[in-house]
Amino acid sequence: MDEANRIIVLDFGSQYTHLLARRIRELGVYSEIMAPTADSEELKNSKGIILSGGPKSVYEKDAVAFNPEIFSLSIPVLGLCYGQQLIAHELGGKVELGKVREYGNAMLRIEDSALFEGLPREFNVWMSHGDKVQKLPKGFEGKAGTEDCAYAAIADVKRKIFGLQFHPEVSHTEFGMQMLSNFVFSICGAEKDWGMENYLEKKSVEIRAQVGGKNVFLLLSGGVDSTVCLALLNRALGSGRIHALHVDTGFMRKNESLLVKEELEKLGVTEIHVARAEKKFIRALKGIYEPEEKRNIIGGLFIDVALEELGNLNFDTETWLIGQGTIYPDTIETGGTENSNKIKTHHNRAPIIMQMIQKGRVIEPLNQLYKDEVRELGRLLGLPEALVNRHPFPGPGLAIRILCSDGKQKADAELGKKINTLATTEGYEAKLLPIKSVGVQGDSRTYRNAVLVEGALDYAALERLSTKITNSFDSINRVVCLLKPEKINSMKLEKAYLSVERTERLKEADARIMQLVEEKGLLNEIWQFPVILLPIDFNKKGEGIVLRPVYSKEAMTAKFARIGESILGEMVEKVLEVKGIGAVMLDVTHKPPATIEWE
Repeated sequence: MDEANRIIVLDFGSQYTHLLARRIRELGVYSEIMAPTADSEELKNSKGIILSGGPKSVYEKDAVAFNPEIFSLSIPVLGLCYGQQLIAHELGGKVELGKVREYGNAMLRIEDSALFEGLPREFNVWMSHGDKVQKLPKGFEGKAGTEDCAYAAIADVKRKIFGLQFHPEVSHTEFGMQMLSNFVFSICGAEKDWGMENYLEKKSVEIRAQVGGKNVFLLLSGGVDSTVCLALLNRALGSGRIHALHVDTGFMRKNESLLVKEELEKLGVTEIHVARAEKKFIRALKGIYEPEEKRNIIGGLFIDVALEELGNLNFDTETWLIGQGTIYPDTIETGGTENSNKIKTHHNRAPIIMQMIQKGRVIEPLNQLYKDEVRELGRLLGLPEALVNRHPFPGPGLAIRILCSDGKQKADAELGKKINTLATTEGYEAKLLPIKSVGVQGDSRTYRNAVLVEGALDYAALERLSTKITNSFDSINRVVCLLKPEKINSMKLEKAYLSVERTERLKEADARIMQLVEEKGLLNEIWQFPVILLPIDFNKKGEGIVLRPVYSKEAMTAKFARIGESILGEMVEKVLEVKGIGAVMLDVTHKPPATIEWE
């Protein structure tokens, strides 16, 4: 691999920065992420520079610091979202807050440009922005636009500086890879010389160097990430230097802890210890309802239990490292890069873990990879498809799919009326739910209300309405469609926390859904299928269940899945058989503006 044959991505804090770098690697060209203040001499040693998006505004006083010589190095530059706005702002144009924010799909109309070589004149792109370019710098031309964004693509052909307001790196932008390919090969002149085999060999060497003479105690959830992590460590170090610990928090799926142990033993992994800690977690979470507090308690207690078990096994920090299957979305969504905004705290990013990382006591060999890369690596390591293709499951488990409340939150009646007025334009009725969920809008974390809509299961209409609502109302980041009953006559927010009863309720509903997903052959079609329990009593019949099936590749973006009406009907009936369930809904929100999980 020629080190000069690389594309440098400057990280302005986008949730997609690492995804962008990975997309370049998919093209067979090495990419590397650097700070925007990177030295010019370092930047010169590359074929091209990409400026990522980010959560800030270029005109703010606390805008991200960067090296202004980027634009005078005679190296092709491509700015995306915030990156395009930075180009315009720095080179004499004007950037302002747009009258309409764009989140999700938008129809792009293009003109001739080297970036768009070989593409149709109109296609869908993925937007996530509030600011936009209002005036072009001297030497630039507009090359594409959408209904709400006149300068969705700009270019100074002479200086080879290009800007796109949308995100070509996400899978929901049509022809996104072709645009990146045009930039990397046609404009930058890079050559293909990178692949996952290179990564595997490079990472194996790094693991041996980091571990040295120590052994690894792997915290094993049993999901795809920790399983691939185990296989990678085994290849690099040998099984005799690895001991796996599985902590049963009580929030695993139905019978999952037993399945985890059995599946890994089939692979010849014998050093697996299971710690039963269900009662400890329920006690620690008594009376807790705020999502971040729940995650921090779970993460901290998880490590406490793990360290207690390690102590029982004569663990010595001088001779052992803690291993985790952390992947890049866990890092980036926790604000783990210099300019990124925290979306949510992952259990493997709890404060105690961060302290151990700073002390060099943690090894995370997958922390530069996305889920689809992890799967590719798993196949390369010889893992069976049954393990590699398992649906992702969050580390805190069902605890973050059981929403909790102190019963005091109120829905804004006036806001509810305004949203309902908008919903009627698509033939639906809308109700503001008295519950909030986590979202990601403009690369920033949001914690905002969800909206329930009642009406026909028309996916195209629901997608339009969901996008309209979340784009028009800042205080909304998620929309769900009522499946059963047909009408909600009463809603009461309950005082409800994590309990054995509520956990068992969700376990049973989730098990029934996942059984149908497998029976109907949807495991590979649907990327992930969270089932959410809401602490709201609907029609005095019981709590609400939200079905959240999504299509995705890397978890940084997702589209809600369009399940056939007959299959969806079977799912609803199975869920309503569970005691204590009074309503079933379908989440019809993309990511962004919502996250895949609700907490």
